[in-house]
Amino acid sequence: MLQNKKTLLALALIPQIILIRILSNYPEFVENYYSNGLYPFISKLFRFVLGWLPFSFGDFVYALTLIYGVRWLILNRKRLRLDTKNWLIDIFATLSIFYFVFHLFWGLNYYRLPLHKSLNLAHDYSTEQLITFTENLIKKSNAVHSEITKNDTLKVDMPFNKLDILKMAPHGYNNLKETFPHLEYSTKSVKRSLFSYPLTYMGFSGYLNPFTNEAQVDGLIPIYKLSTTTTHEIAHQLGYAAENEANFIGSMAAIKHENIYIRYTGYTFGLRFCLNEIYRRDPDLYEAMAETVNPGIFKNYKEVREFWVKHQNPAEPLFKSFYNGFLKANKQSKGMQSYNYVVALLVNYYEKNSL
Repeated sequence: MLQNKKTLLALALIPQIILIRILSNYPEFVENYYSNGLYPFISKLFRFVLGWLPFSFGDFVYALTLIYGVRWLILNRKRLRLDTKNWLIDIFATLSIFYFVFHLFWGLNYYRLPLHKSLNLAHDYSTEQLITFTENLIKKSNAVHSEITKNDTLKVDMPFNKLDILKMAPHGYNNLKETFPHLEYSTKSVKRSLFSYPLTYMGFSGYLNPFTNEAQVDGLIPIYKLSTTTTHEIAHQLGYAAENEANFIGSMAAIKHENIYIRYTGYTFGLRFCLNEIYRRDPDLYEAMAETVNPGIFKNYKEVREFWVKHQNPAEPLFKSFYNGFLKANKQSKGMQSYNYVVALLVNYYEKNSL
């Protein structure tokens, strides 16, 4: 009887995959009934239940699951030869459960309407629009940088510890919700990942646990990067699964923050995307525009870049390639390399609104 139930569970994976593929073709339905219907309730419930814990419950569960999984494989290794059919049924029954829970608790957000459609923004932009916006963003970034440092050659050093940043960064959403009520962020659940060392060497600064809805931040990254990483992961937590959209929302939440240091990270976070896009289109123009950026801003960029170079390892490209493939399998056609769309959102949104 038990084995029959396992067989049904394993077979249930097939109609689930078919259903998800069908739903992926109806983003308006997903947007209205899941992303703005069922999901906000699920997300708030998890944040209410787990947000008060001082540690990452999801990371703890992952660790136990990994230990149990390895133990199960060792104890059942002989079954792979003697009882292959039932061994595979057990594996696929487990995958079926995880596949269902993943999509119910968060994963369907991959198939919602693209953000530019829900915000009624253009999807593309001209080089002239890019130049105009980047020039304005440079002025804003330089002004905030100079107000903090009083010296355009100095990098900004955050006068807070990392725990302070984790507590402060979400407050940017308090101001952002005045423009976008659906981005209200109550009952916080932002945690320093228990797996910060593995995350660092895998090349990731944070992630959202889709099973517990905890926003996980790598506690080892430079503190300059911590605030926008936090606002980025909160955007995932609020249902924006696409990396490019989470970058846009995370940048806006930091820019809207009342604290000047966090505003600085928001402006310069967006500026980095714009400068990269200008370089891609016209390296000579990039060199000319880079000359107008305060040298201290580039020192903050260098600080982050050197951190990642220091923690590179041979397996990092494999982890990123796997994640990139995962994103593409979930309707994120450009995977992790989607900077152009981030810039499109920034340019077209701020063309209609003040920076």
